[in-house]
Amino acid sequence: MRWLRVEPLPGRPALIRPGELLTSSPAAVTRWTLATAPAGSLLHLVRLSPGTDVLELTDALRARGHLASPNHVFLGQPNYFGGPSGAPAPAEAVPYRPEEPWDVTVGLLDTGLAPHPWLAPWYRDEIAEVADADGDGRLDAQAGHGTFIAGLILRAAPGARLRAARLLDSHGVTDQAALLRALHRLAGERIDLLNLSFGCHTFDDRAPAGLAEALAAFPAVIACAGNTGSSRPFWPAALPTVIAVGALDGGARAAFSAHGPWVDAWAQGVGLTSSFLEFGRFRGYATWSGTSFAAALATGAAARHCRTLPPKEAVRRLLAEGRRIPDPWARAR
Repeated sequence: MRWLRVEPLPGRPALIRPGELLTSSPAAVTRWTLATAPAGSLLHLVRLSPGTDVLELTDALRARGHLASPNHVFLGQPNYFGGPSGAPAPAEAVPYRPEEPWDVTVGLLDTGLAPHPWLAPWYRDEIAEVADADGDGRLDAQAGHGTFIAGLILRAAPGARLRAARLLDSHGVTDQAALLRALHRLAGERIDLLNLSFGCHTFDDRAPAGLAEALAAFPAVIACAGNTGSSRPFWPAALPTVIAVGALDGGARAAFSAHGPWVDAWAQGVGLTSSFLEFGRFRGYATWSGTSFAAALATGAAARHCRTLPPKEAVRRLLAEGRRIPDPWARAR
């Protein structure tokens, strides 16, 4: 996988794309530039000449008043940053009873969707899940992640409409530039709630450049707190405008879940069962754990409130009911 681990703050590593810079001022770096392309409405992605130190260049640009950042790598959250080491396990089918469509649309940027019976109204070939990208005969690490999340949302909000787009690859990987572009494409659509079950640490623990501005186009955003087991800010969840959701294991915080004052809500994140791929031993259902899935339960709960309230008020109502979001049906039996 094409990433570089950097650690300018001791003990606080981050992953970046080597030789790639995001900046609002591409003209300021032409002497180091091989190619440039838009990354959303605010930033450009600049591919740098070999040997250029991205972090030094970022600091130099910021000192001159320019917006700049390395291109951080974002990862889906069950299996990275110290999260649960277990892969999804095959499960028996669980009940799902769709309702007449509500006037509520949930946006989902993830690994895409499988042509699962629950998801048929929203499945399209261009967002199809990839089960085994490298052809080794084994299920890729986060294949089925988006399908699993979509099922959790629909079980909690059986009349919600989904607007799914494929952003993460089957190993759960994307980057800051790709995320900004995806958000820019979605910004003109009707999205009431946006679920983001992935995230990153940054090289300086500051919010990723351009992300808060891109998310401002959406009425309400819910994101996983990350499987870091720490209080270190995990983005985008740690943004003040985003609802950060940590994972519970029964009545206690799951050992893998991030925590801290920036985490807004908690939902079950261990042993959840939902829709999945048909691959090998899997027959369309799985049990899995992670803050990714706790965030999906929170999104579903917020979608229920959106039936009668605007999205921002729906989220406020959800949080006013308590920081722990109930989900008695979601535990694997």
